Amino acid sequence: MDETVMLGHGSGGSMMKRIIDEVFFAAYAGDELRSGNDAAVLPAPGPGERIAFSTDSFVVSPHFFPGGDIGRLAVCGTVNDVATSGARPQYLSCGFVLEEGYPMADLRRICASMAQAADEAGVRLVTGDTKVVNRGKGDGVFINTSGVGFVPAGVSLGGDRCCVGDRILVSGTMGDHGITIMSCREALSFNADVQSDAAPLNHLIARVMEAAPAVRCFRDPTRGGLASTLNELAAQCGADMVVEQDDIPVRPAVQGACDMLGYDVLQVANEGKMVCVVPADQAQAALQAMRAGDYGQDAAIIGEVCAARPDRGPKALIRTPIGGTRILDMLVGEQLPRIC
Repeated sequence: MDETVMLGHGSGGSMMKRIIDEVFFAAYAGDELRSGNDAAVLPAPGPGERIAFSTDSFVVSPHFFPGGDIGRLAVCGTVNDVATSGARPQYLSCGFVLEEGYPMADLRRICASMAQAADEAGVRLVTGDTKVVNRGKGDGVFINTSGVGFVPAGVSLGGDRCCVGDRILVSGTMGDHGITIMSCREALSFNADVQSDAAPLNHLIARVMEAAPAVRCFRDPTRGGLASTLNELAAQCGADMVVEQDDIPVRPAVQGACDMLGYDVLQVANEGKMVCVVPADQAQAALQAMRAGDYGQDAAIIGEVCAARPDRGPKALIRTPIGGTRILDMLVGEQLPRIC
């Protein structure tokens, strides 16, 4: 066990999994937490009713970037986590930790962005909290949002429901958010503009659930990217997640930036994309449902769930253009700090 907390413990990769398993789970995890999904689904007082509940904290630097800001990120991130359970997100809380001296104009700009994102998602910000720390003891602004939604009767989604033969979909191009943050932070210039994909995806999820009623699960590939998400799903269902490299949508500018910086684009964070697993006979319907909205134009079917080999545990695998297959590893350590 590590002796101190390191940046890698917040990466979304194997170090983050280790601190979750060995510290948080060991101290207080119950069945809901151990399920490993993005939102807990909890019983409600009425018969058959269930509530989805999730929380997330946002510490991104810089606070403003092409395609969004920390406020839009905070609303969209929590809306998406709640929606992955199949719930209809309804209410958000918002907690601010502000540093003394932070410009009031920037705070107003962030709050306006949050209001716009909440309106787009159809949710309400209903409660909150504000703390201020001494100058030099924070980084301007940190935000925590928690979300509550209602799960329709008969809906039960999760990574453990994936079955051999199912198809794996993504709602759009990979790596946009992480590369945007890096380009802003390091003042990098690329031949083509890149911008964050931060977006609320609850409406996209609702369309997919209507078109593909036997959908198994949704997961947003944020920290650790698509690679970490596929590894988490493989561990949950005990099967291999096998994807085709040529079928995974990536913008040329993002791929070029990753090649230049030495990053694996499938380990780079996304903030407005969704991974979806559906039965094979509903994959085309799910794909068309994704493409029917603004945030799913580049959606693609990228692979399938396969039986794991008996001589090893379940893995995430990628088939390369030359016909080989390699293990798609989770991110180890911290590749891109402070991306959300």
